[in-house]
Amino acid sequence: MHRIITNYHTHTNFCDGKDTAEKMAESAYNKGVSILGFSSHSMYPFSSSWHIDTKDFTNYCAEVQKLKTEYKGKMEILLGFEAEFIPGVTCPRMDEYSDFLPDYLIGAVHFTGNDNGIFAVDDSSENVKKGIEKYFNGNGKNAVCEYFARQREMLRAGNFAILAHCDLIRKRNQQLHFFDENDSWYKKELAATAKEIAKAGVIVEINTGAISRKAMDDVYPSAQFLEIIKNQGIPVTFSSDSHSAQTIISDFDRAEKAARNAGYSEIMYINEQGQAVSQAL
Repeated sequence: MHRIITNYHTHTNFCDGKDTAEKMAESAYNKGVSILGFSSHSMYPFSSSWHIDTKDFTNYCAEVQKLKTEYKGKMEILLGFEAEFIPGVTCPRMDEYSDFLPDYLIGAVHFTGNDNGIFAVDDSSENVKKGIEKYFNGNGKNAVCEYFARQREMLRAGNFAILAHCDLIRKRNQQLHFFDENDSWYKKELAATAKEIAKAGVIVEINTGAISRKAMDDVYPSAQFLEIIKNQGIPVTFSSDSHSAQTIISDFDRAEKAARNAGYSEIMYINEQGQAVSQAL
């Protein structure tokens, strides 16, 4: 049976992507994608240098709606946001985005920190190192634990369909070595987070973005985390986290291999009606 190719994690030049939504859609269609979801970085009602500017929300939504019409009958296009979670500030909830009528939200945690400030865990190695030193007195374990604590809080408070790169904290660890993924405390963090994912009823993306951008030669989540996720009965989907037209379905073979190795025999996709549907690998 023909497999439906989908990608719900797509960035354009409305946020930190390199290409227009039109170019991303054209590339997806040419690569045989059946369902393409746009997901601009958002910390609504605020913005940043890499989150969509609040003044651009209307134009972004209008552009995606225009592409929905242009590709009708050829490729389904969905309007979404990669919605940032910052405790007490922003939360990925559909009601928070109701003015924009999104088809779905991706919940994301990019920051860790404390009352003194936060830093992005996927920033440059230099800035991640500075953040750990400034806010955690150089204690990598505490920075990691706070990251997962925030993710669990988001899962309890949010209302979204897909969980983004659920162990993003690994991104700079190969260079900085600020924690050991084999430590028992880290495995406990993964287990506790997987339980909250299961309770939230969301889909976990197997994200290939670090591979295509040469930040890390692996998918998110790691093999050990994905096995824990599978044991909790949590569904998965493939995601390129694409920031350019060339990478719209980049390294999906790696995502499939990771899924099979963890014991998955099917993946999920979300259709135009907002329904989550399974299909065989």
